[in-house]
Amino acid sequence: MEDIKKNEEEILEGEKIEVEETEKVEKDELCILQDENQKLKKDLDEWKADYARKNAEFQNYAKRKDKEVEDLRAFASEKIIERLFGVLDNLERGIEAATATKDFDSLVKGVEMTLTQMKNIMEAEGVSEIDASGEYNPYEHQAMMTESHDEIENDHIIQILQKGYKLNGKVVRPAMVKVCKK
Repeated sequence: MEDIKKNEEEILEGEKIEVEETEKVEKDELCILQDENQKLKKDLDEWKADYARKNAEFQNYAKRKDKEVEDLRAFASEKIIERLFGVLDNLERGIEAATATKDFDSLVKGVEMTLTQMKNIMEAEGVSEIDASGEYNPYEHQAMMTESHDEIENDHIIQILQKGYKLNGKVVRPAMVKVCKK
């Protein structure tokens, strides 16, 4: 019986040692996991802070771009407006001169010169007149009226009611025309 007790004590002693070793391993693993958890929390905090900085930078960038676009829209026509002041000045001078002298021929000549000046400005800005002769083109012409005409082919322009214009190849005002329809 003593042998059995001794065996039991040895088994208990062995189990106790195993439990102690297991507890030690578990404590070591717990410490390692806690360290990793702290490191991950620190990394997460850094990522959050970095995200907040990047988000703020992006919002500032978006505000700057919005302001630039707003300024561009507000002042995009500044160059052309400055050039039109000369046309405006010439028209005002022409009216003053015509009122003072009552010379109709000089007024017509002044208006023609001012019109030429205006056309030159528009041409320099990329504006060109749409050719409204020949066949009707719905992309460049707006048919305001139709009329049957024996001497003109079907779908050809009879009369220009208002000139049309393109800006750098894009139609900004279609020509208003009367078209032959048979």
